[in-house]
Amino acid sequence: MESILARKSFRRLLTCVSLLTFLFLPCFPTVSVLAAQPVSDSFLSDVPAGASVAEAAAEAAAGPQVDAPAALVMEASTGTVLYEQNADEKRPPASVTKVMTLLLIFEALDAGQISLDDTVTTSEHAASMGGSQVFLETGEPQTVDTLIKCIAVASGNDAAVAMAEYIAGSEEAFVAKMNERAAALGMKNTHFVNCCGLDTDGHETTARDIALMSRELTTKHPAIFDYTTIWMENITHVTTRGTSEFGLTNTNKLIRQYEGANGLKTGSTSKAGFCLSATATRNEISLIAVVMGCESSKSRTADVSALLDYGFSVCHLYTDKNPPALSPVPLHGGTTRSVSCRYEGSFSFVATSDISEDSLQKKLRLDDDLTAPVKKGQKIGSLDYYHDGTKLGTVSILAEETVPEARYTDCLIRLLRSL
Repeated sequence: MESILARKSFRRLLTCVSLLTFLFLPCFPTVSVLAAQPVSDSFLSDVPAGASVAEAAAEAAAGPQVDAPAALVMEASTGTVLYEQNADEKRPPASVTKVMTLLLIFEALDAGQISLDDTVTTSEHAASMGGSQVFLETGEPQTVDTLIKCIAVASGNDAAVAMAEYIAGSEEAFVAKMNERAAALGMKNTHFVNCCGLDTDGHETTARDIALMSRELTTKHPAIFDYTTIWMENITHVTTRGTSEFGLTNTNKLIRQYEGANGLKTGSTSKAGFCLSATATRNEISLIAVVMGCESSKSRTADVSALLDYGFSVCHLYTDKNPPALSPVPLHGGTTRSVSCRYEGSFSFVATSDISEDSLQKKLRLDDDLTAPVKKGQKIGSLDYYHDGTKLGTVSILAEETVPEARYTDCLIRLLRSL
């Protein structure tokens, strides 16, 4: 009886072992491959059947996988293009056009031509705009600040035209300024016909050109992010019919879905498809990703996310933690013979390839003919950084004290002390 029970137990054990082997044996080779090729779960999920992990890794290294007909990702501080796909193909940009409209608005603000508190009266032409709008009425007053919100957050065509007319007198004159500015920025394949992006024959640009104007706007006018990061906000319509509230909701869902996203402008029409110029910053690295002609809002978000993921994976921030020590700079004609100095700040550079301390060249340049008077904070030199003969940037060297020009009595006292 005991032998029969023993045999039954043995058979059960064999059955159990066989089942476990059947279930888990296929996992063993995968574990060994993962140990040799460490990649993320999301990456493994994209590996095609029959392809090795190494082959998929090599494919991923070639760039992000995007479905958009035209795409580009750029590092903002240097303008380095990290990846592009049909980036010079002319296409209608829809409301991404408003990046240029916003750039001209902020340049007018900087020039003192307009102010945020100025009141703009909506014209009949502006109020007649179709498409995306905030429903301004003819004769309705709004501040420049409010109209920028309407453009940047809700993509209001009526608000864009109202601002164009306020700055240039007419939309046509403003569009001429847009094309002039585009040419100055090197946007070689761009021609604007309107300031809001409604489908019109001849109104076209490229992914590369969109990145160029997006870079100019965001790097020169970072205050734009005060608007593009607004998720929801109300504005007040004041018309002959009374006062009413209207809610703005950001058309760029990426700012709620992607870590570090802070802008910039969406666009979609039947002719243009779904377009987006997206900006994001992580660990002091800022990127601009552009897609044009996507099939849906969901696909443009996915493509831009892939572009940004790729960009952040290939960029890193270099910071010089060991700049050369500074000595007092000789000074002519001052109450002292030299002036102490300091660096204006530390040097940082976003690199897309490895940069070692040994491969970086630093050139210290000081004014060798410095003459009093010298004011505290005055630039008296620079530390320039080079890599493979290319200048990466510079840090100014400033006087740390004020040294007045020596008077006759100062010179006499100095002479007597030297005796």
